[in-house]
Amino acid sequence: MSANCVIESVTVEEGSGDGPKLQTRLFKPREGDGSGLVVVLVHPYSVLGGFQGLLKGIAIGLANNGHTSITFDMRGAGKSTGKPSLTGFAEVNDVVAVCKWAVHNLGARRILLVGSSAGAPIAGSAVDKIEQVVGYVSLGYPFGLAASILFGRHHKNILQSPKPKFFVMGNRDGFTSVKQLRNKLSSAAGRVETYLIAGVSHFQMEGPDYDAKMVSLIHDFISRL
Repeated sequence: MSANCVIESVTVEEGSGDGPKLQTRLFKPREGDGSGLVVVLVHPYSVLGGFQGLLKGIAIGLANNGHTSITFDMRGAGKSTGKPSLTGFAEVNDVVAVCKWAVHNLGARRILLVGSSAGAPIAGSAVDKIEQVVGYVSLGYPFGLAASILFGRHHKNILQSPKPKFFVMGNRDGFTSVKQLRNKLSSAAGRVETYLIAGVSHFQMEGPDYDAKMVSLIHDFISRL
């Protein structure tokens, strides 16, 4: 996806200087929409090689559509310092730090959190920790039984949040079945939307071939916030 936006690199320091230093990229539209909304994207599982570059295509696409977007390497991924955790709970603090940075340095009045794969439960646990977060998008939330061994304790945090939620998944996702997704979301609070992509697996949907589709879905969701 070609970039018609300005891309900048910054380092976000968590805490009072003794926390991880998070390598962060800003994708700024050449002409903003004036809404004060910033999209913060949370990458897949660091332990299995997830890093912010996997979300570059989506971030560029969103910026091309007028939305300032942020990707970052969570602790221990890419060039960020620190060590990744197995369950993703330490990484929730990374998401909160980047969101707070966006509020203080970009003047973000509204934030949309987008999590991909294991980034979805991590982002979901951060949603109610930041006042400015107005919505949440999950790209392939791993609700299935095996993935729940690692991420199950995150589930209630997003399901109980009153903020608008949008779950996107391939109907051939190997981590979560359509039935498991619907069962989980049946108890969710607030406004919940879903979108199933026919014939697509978990890792297919993560691939660059679906970046444009993800951008379109996220852009449409923003218009409904």
